Amino acid sequence: MLLRLISGPSVRRSHGFTLIELMIVVVIIGVLAAVAIPSYTQSVQRGNRAAARAGLLEAQQFMERYYAVNSRYTADAAGTTRVVLPARVIAVPVDAPKYDITLGAPALDSYTLTATPRSADDCANLTLTNTGVKGTSSGLTVQECWK
Repeated sequence: MLLRLISGPSVRRSHGFTLIELMIVVVIIGVLAAVAIPSYTQSVQRGNRAAARAGLLEAQQFMERYYAVNSRYTADAAGTTRVVLPARVIAVPVDAPKYDITLGAPALDSYTLTATPRSADDCANLTLTNTGVKGTSSGLTVQECWK
C-alpha cells in the first residue's frame, strides 16, 4: 500500500473502443461514402460513354469506307437492305459490352448510328449521322454527353 501511494493513483488501461468512438468512425465512413460513390459512378459512366463514342466513330468510318467502294450506304441499289456492321462495333467495349450500336434505316445517301446503353445512363442514346451531326436522346446537351 505504501508503494501505491508513492507511485500515485493506479492507471486503468483501456482494452477496446467505446461506443461513442465507434459511432464517430461509422459517421465519418458514411460521409465519405456519400461523397465518393456518386463521383465514382459518374466517372464510370463517362468512361463507358467514351467507349460508345469510339464505337460510333469506328462504325462511321466503316460506313464511309463502304460508301467509297459502293457509292451508297445500303447493301443493294434499291436501298432496301441494310449494311451489316462489323461485330467489333456492334457491342462496345468488346470485353464487357455497355452499349449496343445499331444502324438506323439507311438511305442511299444517309444513315444514323445509335449507341444504346445497356444500363441507366444520364445521356441515354448517343447518335451520329453521316454528316457528322452528334445527338443525344436525353435532356442533357450534346456538349455534355459528347465531351
